[in-house]
Amino acid sequence: MWTKDSLHGLIEDKLRGYRLIVVSNREPYLHRYSGGQVEVERPASGMAAALDPIMQACGGTWIAHGSGDADRSAVDEQNRVSVPPDNPQYTLRRVWLTKQQEQGYYYGLANSCLWPLCHVVYTRPVFEARDWERYREVNELFCQAVLDEAGDAPTFVFIQDYHFALLPRMLRESNRGNLIVAQFWHIPWPNHEIFRTFPWAEELLDGLLGNDLLGFHLRYDCQNFLDAVDRLLETKVDQVGFEVTRGGKNTLIRPFPISIDFERHEALAREATVDTEMKRWQKRLRLPREPLVGIGIDRADYTKGIPERLRAVDTLLSRCPEYKERLIFVQIGVPSRVHIRQYKKLNDEIEQLVDEINWKWATGSWAPIVYLAKQYSGPQMMGLHRLANFCVVSSLHDGMNLVAKEFVASRFDDDGVLILSQFAGAARELTDALLVNPFSVEEGAEAMRQALDMSEEERRRRMYRMREVVASNNVYRWAGKFLSALLRFDFAEAPSLAAGFGGHGPASF
Repeated sequence: MWTKDSLHGLIEDKLRGYRLIVVSNREPYLHRYSGGQVEVERPASGMAAALDPIMQACGGTWIAHGSGDADRSAVDEQNRVSVPPDNPQYTLRRVWLTKQQEQGYYYGLANSCLWPLCHVVYTRPVFEARDWERYREVNELFCQAVLDEAGDAPTFVFIQDYHFALLPRMLRESNRGNLIVAQFWHIPWPNHEIFRTFPWAEELLDGLLGNDLLGFHLRYDCQNFLDAVDRLLETKVDQVGFEVTRGGKNTLIRPFPISIDFERHEALAREATVDTEMKRWQKRLRLPREPLVGIGIDRADYTKGIPERLRAVDTLLSRCPEYKERLIFVQIGVPSRVHIRQYKKLNDEIEQLVDEINWKWATGSWAPIVYLAKQYSGPQMMGLHRLANFCVVSSLHDGMNLVAKEFVASRFDDDGVLILSQFAGAARELTDALLVNPFSVEEGAEAMRQALDMSEEERRRRMYRMREVVASNNVYRWAGKFLSALLRFDFAEAPSLAAGFGGHGPASF
């Protein structure tokens, strides 16, 4: 089993003498002013939460957009700061964007265009030429930051997500022989018929083929990407070996399902602070005698299926009146991308639904839904995990969804039921969850009923098996497999590596 120590051993043995640079839009730590003081905050990001323990094990440099209002006050003259603040293990290099760049690149092209394009949930992408120009401009800024940090040393560059589709090609065209470039695409990849609507499809695909290694969560996403390349670019596509050759340079396409630090998450869930938070939740929620608690924890995003699950609670109460005055469903909706019209519309829809359903069912001090539109700390989230009879992860489409795995890791009592969308990548691994079609309100309501009526023996059997899966397929395994693939490249020959990792460079094993 992969652990932090075994990953560290791999790094010590194979990465010694090489640099590691991670690139992402979201930073793992940000600085904010609060009451005249500077506080360090960890943003609500599954990607950042997954990669931070890896970087703590690896060291190296993480390049990200500095978005905190006190970020500039925390860095040195090279825009660097050591993190984590209490026990520094690696360097965070911040890149500064203007408001216009952030609007066009992040809110525009990345999240009003690529996000809905890749998540097939019937939200129309917005194609704006000026956003594409800003996107290209910001990718160039990050390219320069990577080249500055890498210098002339042999460097592995690990790019995160859909914000930097053009960056790999820019790095390859810098003609630096000291870079091996890989990227992990954290969201789904759509089928060809959907992707070809993107006006700059060929340039985006060409950008991604600047990678030596390109990873997705699922083999299905890899296949969709290969189909898009095959139909839109002049390339040689190996559908068996999952490899693309363009301009004499090779890119390997591989699935790497991401996960969490299971042992660390479980250890935190056992801490006394979580017991304290459980008691606080019980008081805050005014739980009735013999309560039944359901939870949903998400960013307030239209891909997460929040309105559908609230309607499922309404349907459940209509069908099963015995849950009236006993069931409380707590939905946390962390505010997200509030400057985008579709997100504002979603927030309005959720608040209206909560009001309607609570008005319909409320009696005395009881109401079935508690909606909390704010971010909570790790111990507070874990307190909810441990209180819950069931947790709903009903994403309409999701690359993986780490909330599902965090819930499982928190339940060291082997109890609780996970209701999981069949359209989330996590459903491929967590087959002992109650799998549902999230678009079906009736299926959601029935799964909630099954969860509440399930015997203790079956609950424990299902949770035990899911915990074994998450413990085995942890984030260190994900990182170890990805780094192992990278380490088989030869710096002198990385762009033309033969199929099947046939190279025999300095890090081969």
